[in-house]
Amino acid sequence: MSGEGVQAQGTGPSLIRPIVEPIREFIRAEAAGGILLLAATFVAMVWANSPWATSYQELWKTPVSVAFGSHALTETLLEWINDGLMAMFFFVIGLEIKREILVGELALWRQAVLPLAAALGGSVIPALLFALFNAGTEGAKGWGVPMATDIAFSLGILSLLGARVPLALKVFLTALAIADDLMAVLVIAFFYTSTISWTSLAVGLLFLTLLMLANWAGVRHPLVYSLLGIGGLWLAFLLSGVHATIAGVLAAATIPARPRLTGLEFLAKGKALLHRFEQAFAADQPPLANQEGQRIASHMKSVVTYVETPLHQLEHALHPWVTVVIMPLFALANAGIVLDANFGALLISPVALGVCVGLLVGKPAGILLATWITTRYGWASFPSGVSWPQLAGVGVLAGIGFTMSLFIAELAFGHDSSLISAKVGILVGSMAAGILGWLTLTRVTRA
Repeated sequence: MSGEGVQAQGTGPSLIRPIVEPIREFIRAEAAGGILLLAATFVAMVWANSPWATSYQELWKTPVSVAFGSHALTETLLEWINDGLMAMFFFVIGLEIKREILVGELALWRQAVLPLAAALGGSVIPALLFALFNAGTEGAKGWGVPMATDIAFSLGILSLLGARVPLALKVFLTALAIADDLMAVLVIAFFYTSTISWTSLAVGLLFLTLLMLANWAGVRHPLVYSLLGIGGLWLAFLLSGVHATIAGVLAAATIPARPRLTGLEFLAKGKALLHRFEQAFAADQPPLANQEGQRIASHMKSVVTYVETPLHQLEHALHPWVTVVIMPLFALANAGIVLDANFGALLISPVALGVCVGLLVGKPAGILLATWITTRYGWASFPSGVSWPQLAGVGVLAGIGFTMSLFIAELAFGHDSSLISAKVGILVGSMAAGILGWLTLTRVTRA
């Protein structure tokens, strides 16, 4: 019996580690992204309110053109960031959503119910509160602004509490934020789309079909998906009127999630190559002179990539770029708000108040209400080792809207004067949610 107990202890962690480690790695990456986002936001605010404020405004208005023969696509630098680089941000979001649906917290219906319901409640209630503040006004079209959770900021703050926060709570927030992003993508696709060019949209759907056929045919090289996704799908959606970032999510859905080699096939090939390398290896021979050994080592490198799925490869390759470059650059370009005498008036405007109340009150209220309903009626299980006060703290923390909220605000208001009010509401509401969420979780985890 004691022998069985030792075996259980030894194998338990090894069985759990493949599930837990990706979650921990993801949280660590998002924590770093939150710090960079905060730094970029600070720089944008200082720059926009400095003696060089004009240079800040003019920089993002700089026209940048990409020419293909006699055809040229000209956008401002801000538009290239919001329409182009953010498409990669949404592509990575699409990869994360697909992974979660296939093997993550959204893979099993009973596991998926709770974060999906919490995300739905945390999206609907803020939107309704915003609509109450702005009913019958021009600002009403910004109802989608307070719906989304910024995963980088929220997980970054949660990580500051370290081991005091149960892993189940971090997993819940991660799954909630990913489900939240999925709803934000649907809102953008259906409600924040300009006049549609059906010809361009048809071309985009043709490229989407080609991407799906490439997956079905077993194509695994990322270059094929890059050419079809960027050169075809993204460009067609950009010209169609449907926001180009939706192309990023659709392209991610077509990326293969199956490896070229199964685990058993990889083991067999790996053992055979190691055996051949051992035969070709000579201790007294310089590595450069051992051509056979070099060839086998190169083949082994390729075999290692065959056991990884293209989805996993692309997510790990692009996630650092999104975290370190794209999101901070987006914040730098969009978070520069002038703090002048009108700031107080902007803060009490219906748009800013709707965003603030939606993020600070609507988010935690919607998440807690949806969680209570789903667990009360037995549709889902409450996270193990998590208390209601801890969940309330995470609900407040989910009120950090920032990246996605700024993005939706740009789509909703464009160059309208309400955009500044929305940005003020996003910054104040997100900052307050971050501070209150951290204080709440600090208190309840200490207790």
